[in-house]
Amino acid sequence: MSGEADILERALVALNALCGERPWRAVTLRDVAEKAGIPLADLYREANSKTALIDHLGERLDAAALATAATASDDPHDRLFDAAMARVEAMEPWRAVLAGVEGSAVVPLLPHLPRAARAILEAAGVEATAPRLAAMTAVWARIVQVWRADEGALNRTMAEIDKRLKQLRTRLNTVGQGF
Repeated sequence: MSGEADILERALVALNALCGERPWRAVTLRDVAEKAGIPLADLYREANSKTALIDHLGERLDAAALATAATASDDPHDRLFDAAMARVEAMEPWRAVLAGVEGSAVVPLLPHLPRAARAILEAAGVEATAPRLAAMTAVWARIVQVWRADEGALNRTMAEIDKRLKQLRTRLNTVGQGF
């Protein structure tokens, strides 16, 4: 692991732990550095804010969805489901920080919704046209909302993914953007 990757990994682990102890707003970058055992200047060079750490985490989560691109299914619904579920599963270890950020007055996760939606579409081999991206962003936002309340086996989340993807396909077909 490179120095940068190690710093970011340690900082994310520390941020996740801290968000499990107290609200997002009460956690500072200095707190993260101290918890991770990283000099603040080194952390600041790699991520100069908590939002920058969330950006890095978002990239990792998108990579989990994109890793499903080799899925053999011919059905786009199945490929979308696999990509969305891979991202959800990748989110699980980071539940404290993701739930903490979402629940805060500052909403740094909002810019990540379209990016996550695009990664899921691309992983499934579905072109991310503007209507598809907008629709998938709305679907993903709802999936994240259900995931946040669904701890354990993620049965509600899986059912929500399936339901919303079926609705997505039907609605996009009505506007000539189906897949």
